[in-house]
Amino acid sequence: MQINYRLHAATGLHKGDRTYQQDQVALLQHPRQPACVLAVVADGMGGRSGGRKASDQVILSARQLLERFDPETDNPVDFLQNIAKEAHLIIRLTATSSEQEPHSTLAAFMLTPRGSCHWVHAGDSRIYHFHNGRMVFRTVDHSYVQSLIDSGEITEEEAIGHPHGNLLLGCLGTERDPPATTRSIRQVKVGDAFLACSDGLWAYFHPEEIAHTVQFLSTREAALSLIDTARERADGRGDNLSLVLIKIDPL
Repeated sequence: MQINYRLHAATGLHKGDRTYQQDQVALLQHPRQPACVLAVVADGMGGRSGGRKASDQVILSARQLLERFDPETDNPVDFLQNIAKEAHLIIRLTATSSEQEPHSTLAAFMLTPRGSCHWVHAGDSRIYHFHNGRMVFRTVDHSYVQSLIDSGEITEEEAIGHPHGNLLLGCLGTERDPPATTRSIRQVKVGDAFLACSDGLWAYFHPEEIAHTVQFLSTREAALSLIDTARERADGRGDNLSLVLIKIDPL
């Protein structure tokens, strides 16, 4: 199948107002199929080194599994779920008793040579799908606050800045098997954009703001603008933040 579009991508990573960085981000190209691209965001939790070890393991598992992935024959959804399963298992096996249990979120999406897009997420790192400046879809957080929204106890607006916003119902590294919610798009289109990001970024925006920024700026400019705005709105209390942005532009 002939691909009649061009990918433009950017990543962003900032420590925020924390003393250490536990987020990790990666934009990976398949070693044998350049048109196969994988974006990964991992938000680590569990002490200074514990959280970083967990997010590092997510990225390492993604890299290693991508090397063995065959875009022509292997199932992309199975591949993405395997990242969650393998990273979760290794994080559990390497947990240290001297710190809190290391955990990590996962938000990853893959664009394939056939023009499809697939993603997986666990925790409250999100994936957004935009088209021509409008949000088409976003992942639903595996979090306590999201459960309050789902039950109608609070609104999306009331969830912003909620005191229990950091309580997760599922992620990698816990005693339970992690959630690994997936979604697929058969064919991406010119005007599509995909953003994976941690809660240190999305917590400061309405989706319409992100959609507008992504639509009217280049990927690099949009990444810088989103980070700068999140930092300003955090007002000295910002978490680590990370993002991967890919736009589908015409040739």
